[in-house]
Amino acid sequence: MPDLTVVLASPRGFCAGVERAVRTVEEALAVHGAPVYVRHEIVHNAHVVRRLQAMGAVFVEDVNLAPADRPIVFSAHGAPKSAHDAAALRMRSVIDATCPLVHKVHAEIRRHVARGRHVILVGHGGHPEVEGTMGQVPEGAVTLVETLADIAALSPPGGALAYATQTTLSVDDVSAAVAALQARFPQIEGPKGGDVCYATQNRQDAVKFMAPRCDVVIVVGSPNSSNSNRLREVAQNMGVEAY
Repeated sequence: MPDLTVVLASPRGFCAGVERAVRTVEEALAVHGAPVYVRHEIVHNAHVVRRLQAMGAVFVEDVNLAPADRPIVFSAHGAPKSAHDAAALRMRSVIDATCPLVHKVHAEIRRHVARGRHVILVGHGGHPEVEGTMGQVPEGAVTLVETLADIAALSPPGGALAYATQTTLSVDDVSAAVAALQARFPQIEGPKGGDVCYATQNRQDAVKFMAPRCDVVIVVGSPNSSNSNRLREVAQNMGVEAY
């Protein structure tokens, strides 16, 4: 059997936002004792979720499923305003572990809508970050697009437009989507520095550097993790077998 060389990407592993969110649940358990309730998986990583469950974390999809006398933590992905409002009305202790970079996108969208702009959000439908982001403003104020075909078929309401993106998308996909939006709507407003998380971009850049030197790329992550899937796609798009 020939020698096998394993190349490790750098940087790799959890970003600061994930580490912060996990630490938030751990500290909530240390301060309040078990159980501590968490809205949605704190991060999309099955090993982390199982470990926190063993420590006394209980994961729920609706804040109304958590008892009012126990703390509830909002996951790193963020949550719609309605979930925060419901928790504030019922819960004695509400802890927000939303990633600060997701909070930044939330603030951008609220600001655009307050200024009368309709927002085009580039992201994956059904992902909790997208649901939380769209839920920052009244229904109908944001239109979600997932593909270039969606952008080509867009028929937004008249008036000023702005765009934002999910933070865990492929950098290349975002670049193509933004170019298509700007070509169709030259006056569209967007974030100055982009919305894709810098840690997401750094890890995608590491895969781009590493993939041409490898026969196979293996991403260790959970199937429901947007970051993990995007890393696999980056390698596949370079013509390298990836899992």
